Amino acid sequence: MHYQNRSHRQGFWLFGKKLFNSPFFHRSNRQVWQRAIAWLFMGLFMGLCLFALAACEPIPEPNQSSVGSADRLKRVLNRGKLICGVSGELPGFSFVNKEGKYSGLDVDICRAIAAALFDNPDAVQFRNLNAKERFTALQSGEIDILSRNTTWTLSRDTASRLAFMPIVFYDGQGVMVRKDSNIKVITDLKDADICAQTGTTTEQNLADQMRKRNLAYKPVVYEDVNATFNAYQSGRCTAITADRSALVVRRTSLADPDNHVVLDFVISKEPLAPAVIDGDPKWSDIVKWIIFAAIEAEDLDISSANLTTQLQSKNAEIRRFLGLDGSLGKDMGVANDFTVRVVKHVGNYAEIYDRNLGKDSPFKLPRGQNELWKNGGLMYAPPFR
Repeated sequence: MHYQNRSHRQGFWLFGKKLFNSPFFHRSNRQVWQRAIAWLFMGLFMGLCLFALAACEPIPEPNQSSVGSADRLKRVLNRGKLICGVSGELPGFSFVNKEGKYSGLDVDICRAIAAALFDNPDAVQFRNLNAKERFTALQSGEIDILSRNTTWTLSRDTASRLAFMPIVFYDGQGVMVRKDSNIKVITDLKDADICAQTGTTTEQNLADQMRKRNLAYKPVVYEDVNATFNAYQSGRCTAITADRSALVVRRTSLADPDNHVVLDFVISKEPLAPAVIDGDPKWSDIVKWIIFAAIEAEDLDISSANLTTQLQSKNAEIRRFLGLDGSLGKDMGVANDFTVRVVKHVGNYAEIYDRNLGKDSPFKLPRGQNELWKNGGLMYAPPFR
């Protein structure tokens, strides 16, 4: 083998020598070829140098904004608490009292997530956000979840890097006026001053509906929800438009609530849902199924009051849901009994609704479309299988 390799090398050398001395490499052409070969080797040398320099360059750090949601679950667990963006100014949904205690349906959604992750519903830091800054706070990674009476729309879902979670409240846009205003239907709002909060779907929907009917009106808009309602109460506006639930809740806090009425007509559909940043499917799945857990618990008749009894159930569906059988929670990356934690600390969806908006609250707001599917509503969770 060694002899063969040597003979091959000698053969190549003789071939090269004959080629160089052939007429093809005539003396007149030889200098040109020599220069060409020299330039070729110089080019190869420079290319190797550039490659070596590039290899020595430090790898740039990843842009934090692009990876801010890459592993949100890990960041939340390492931090030891959930950061939740809320309004803080809307009773029934998210409101902070004089003692600094938060309450409301949106608040309880975040408490349910904290309960599932930490077995502690109080492992939450709430941040008050107005309508304009809420999406920026989520996109920048300042908050882990936005739970702030936010309407799920196509543009917000696709153009704002938001991933909407299950709908927690089916609402509709309404209008509130003084009883003595003689306003009954939307056409009666012609030439009226109408208060609305800027940066919301209510402002846009009102404009669409008035334009559709060729009705002139004067929009009076404010960034702050309190300023919007204060302007209405002070007489700055003839009417105010917002989600019907917000109007019903705010009406109770007016100085003379009986002198105001929420009109019967509905301007638009307003499905309210929490949102997380798009691009982190694991975090999205976990938040999604924690919310579904509260809804499914009501469907299975599991509540904080009967949880201990239900944990002794022989029903296969209930046992699987509570993590007694199977590994649904573990496979998702959370405690296998995450549903038990939610129900134990926060309750099922009915309990959350009733204490914040329904029969056990000052507002007594009927559930309507927010009833379970089997009770004529729209609420249900996909199967826990």
